[in-house]
This record gives sequence, structure tokens and C-alpha cells, in this order.
Amino acid sequence: MQLGEDLITLGILLVVAYLLGRAGKLIGLPSIPIYMIVGLLASPNTGWFPLDFQSADIELIAIFGLILLLFSLGLEFDQEAFFGDAGKLLISGGSYVLINMGVGFAFGLMVGWGSREALVIAGMTGTSSSAIITKLLIELRRLANKETPMILGVTVVGDIFIAVYLAIVSVVLSGKTEAWPIVLQLSIAFLFLVVMFSVARWGAKVVSRLMRTKDDELFTILFFGLAVLFAGIGEIIGVTDAIGAFLIGVVLGASTYRGRIERVAVPLRDVFGAFFFLNFGLALNVAEFGSVITIVFAAVGMTFVLSLISGMLMAKLHGMGPREGLNTAAIFVNRGEFTLILATLSVTAGLDQRLQPFAGLYVLTMAILGPLFAANSEKIGAALRRRRKAVPARKRAHDVMLAEEIALVEAATAADTGTDAQRAADRLLADHRQRPTAAAPGAGSAMAPADATADSEADAAAADGPASAAPDSMLDFISGRRPAETGPVDKPARDTASGDYS
Repeated sequence: MQLGEDLITLGILLVVAYLLGRAGKLIGLPSIPIYMIVGLLASPNTGWFPLDFQSADIELIAIFGLILLLFSLGLEFDQEAFFGDAGKLLISGGSYVLINMGVGFAFGLMVGWGSREALVIAGMTGTSSSAIITKLLIELRRLANKETPMILGVTVVGDIFIAVYLAIVSVVLSGKTEAWPIVLQLSIAFLFLVVMFSVARWGAKVVSRLMRTKDDELFTILFFGLAVLFAGIGEIIGVTDAIGAFLIGVVLGASTYRGRIERVAVPLRDVFGAFFFLNFGLALNVAEFGSVITIVFAAVGMTFVLSLISGMLMAKLHGMGPREGLNTAAIFVNRGEFTLILATLSVTAGLDQRLQPFAGLYVLTMAILGPLFAANSEKIGAALRRRRKAVPARKRAHDVMLAEEIALVEAATAADTGTDAQRAADRLLADHRQRPTAAAPGAGSAMAPADATADSEADAAAADGPASAAPDSMLDFISGRRPAETGPVDKPARDTASGDYS
């Protein structure tokens, strides 16, 4: 295909993405799944799009998109919040990883795959997408939310774990059984993380001096070059390009040029990020989805349940409420690039061929449902809060009424105990008549006229004589008592000889 045709095809795809994106905004759908759906429509595996376009044609641009997405996440990383709360973040992040990956491994064994496949499934279903999390936090304008520093911190913990996990999986899938290669690779990865975080923590002034330039063009070339450079270093030493880009973002974010970098990096991230998700859709093959659709739906349900549990747990550990827990769960439920990386590793290692279509359909489904959940999580939380407030209010009113009626019954049945108890019963019944607001929850002064009318009618009935007087309530009736104005009813005398009442 000629270059001109490639450019026309790519331009059409981006325009279609724009049109579908406008439609998606109407129902609260973020742009991420839109790009993936456009890629799926144009995939050579489906044949649904009239133009021929290959994933390899934009692979390098897609990698730039992934690098800039993780680089932007590093820029947003708040070191002070992370290091000041590192203990809780490690506990909450570790709990999240252990819960999700532990259940994911068990799920892989339950569906009949071997232990190596189950290890891959654990990573696919148990690890959130840093790229999608970053994009959602930005698109939904939640960077200033109370739970966002925790989310970013736990994401870092998760990414660090993923770096270690990928190093272990790479060795396990390669068939190596020696311990030293694993130890060496893990040591190198750990040293790289320590060095980069140390530079970010204590070398910010030095980095700021190295970044000093008034030329915007050279400044852009410098930070973009550093992002690509460290992504390559991360890939070579076994911690993935995403981790390398994230760490250099953390370092540059600690400098005095953070705001200036963000102004230039955000437009670049948005454009290249679209290529990343578009490229993912191009690699999917719909024909292979049928063999794994049942397993995928089960995995999707499991992921949502585990994310809710983990989100609420993390929020509680950090002293936050259900609202923040729900927002956290909605963000962390998203799956993406790490799942695809693991699928590629599994194919290279000769594992079960169904892992690749499983990863594709699973990520596509989660990339649609996850952002929808995240976009509406605050509305869902608000609705649940209103419901929780309404139910206790009704319950409290019901409890007040019940307690009062129990007291009235006890007072009414205490008539046999003597004059004092009788007087107490009369006082309770009189108080009950004078408190109309206890009749129903939310009743106020508006109820008073109706009750006053009822009392007037009762007084009029009492004035007509004992025969016309009606009991004030069922309590008066069961206690053998007319209204308080008429006094208690005389008890009938009993003939001790016959045992009858007269």
C-alpha cells in the first residue's frame, strides 16, 4: 500500500473515532473504548472496514502513546503523599494484589487450565491498567478527588509488583529452573526502582538545573527524549517500557518544571494515546471469541466483585468512606495493557492458544464496562447515600412510635396495680393525644389541625354521655377504659358462688 493510502485510511479512522466519541459522550462513555471499537471495526481479522490497515503500521506510534500515558502518570505522582503514607499504601496495594491475583489463579485452575496458564490468568484478571486509570482520572476530572492520591499510590505499588511479577513470569515461561537467573533479574529491577525513586526524592534540584532552557522546542525534545530513553532502559532490564516511562515521569515531576512539561505533554499524550488503544483494537480477532466467551463472562463478573471488595477495603484502611471506596473500585476495575503483554508472552511460550482470544475479549469487555462504571460511580454513590439516609429516618420514626405504643400498652394494662399506676396511665394517654407528630415520620405542625379536630369530636362525644362516648384509641378499648375525661370503667363484680360476672 502506498503512503498516501495509509494516511487516508488513518485519517478516516480518526474521524470515525471522533464521531463515535461524540456519540459516546452522550451516554457517559469515555473515549478509551471508542478507540478500541474503531480499531476492532478496522481490524484485518474482521473485514468489516473497506480499507486495509495493519496493526504493524502504527505499532511504534502506539508505543509512544503508552510511554506518554505512563509518563503523565509519573508527572502526577505526589511523592510527599506517597512517602508520607507509604505504610498504608503498601498494605492496601499489597492486599489488592493478593486478593485479585490469588482468586485469579484459583479461577485459572477451576476452568481447566494448567498451573502456568493459571499464573498468566492471575496476572490478566488481577492487575489494573495504569494507562486506562491515568486516562480516566484525567477525563473524569478526578485528580483533585480525596481518593486520587491513594489510587495513584496503590497504582505505583501495583506497577512495582507487576514489574517483579513480569520478571518472574518471563523466567517461568522460558522454562528455566535455576534460581540465580530469577534472583539476578529481580535484583536488577529492584535496584532500578530504588535509584529512580531516590533521584526523584533527593535530586530534584539537580534535575531542574539540567532541564533549564528557555527554548520551548528544545525543552519538548528533551523531556520526550528522556521518556523514550528510560522506557527503552526499562524494557532491556526487564521491568517493561511502561515502568521506565513512569519512573522518569516521577523524576521530572519532582523538578521545578513540572507545570511546563504538563502543558506540552498533555496534547501529545492525548494524540499518541489514541493510537495505543486504536492499535489494540486492530489486533483483535472476533472469530476466536466464541471459544472463550463463557470463561470471559465469568472472569468479568469475578473482576467486578473483587474490585468492589478491594476498593472498599482500601478506602477503609485510609480512613475514607463508601463513596471514595466505590470510586476507587470503579477506577481499579479497568484492565488493559498488562493483560495484552501477558497474552503475548503466553503465545511465545507455547501455552494454551485460547489465552490470546480470552485476553482480547476480556480487555475489550472491561474497557467498555469499566469506564462506564467509573463515569457513573459518583452518581451511584449519591443514590446509595440518599437511600441509606431515607431508610434510617423511617426506621427511627417507626421505632419512636413502637416504643410509645408499648409504653401505652404497659400503662393501660397496669390499671389493676393501684391508683398511682392508673394516674400514670391516664397521663400517658393524655400525652399521646397531644403529640400528633408521632403518628407518622415527617409529620409536623401541618398535622395539628386534623388532630385538634379529632380531639374536639372526642370531647363532644364525651359530653353526650357515657353511651355515646367512643374509645380514644384501640388502647382505650383493650384496657377497658373510656376517654380520660370520663374516667376508668368500673370493673364488674364477680359472684364467688357461681363464678359468673354480673
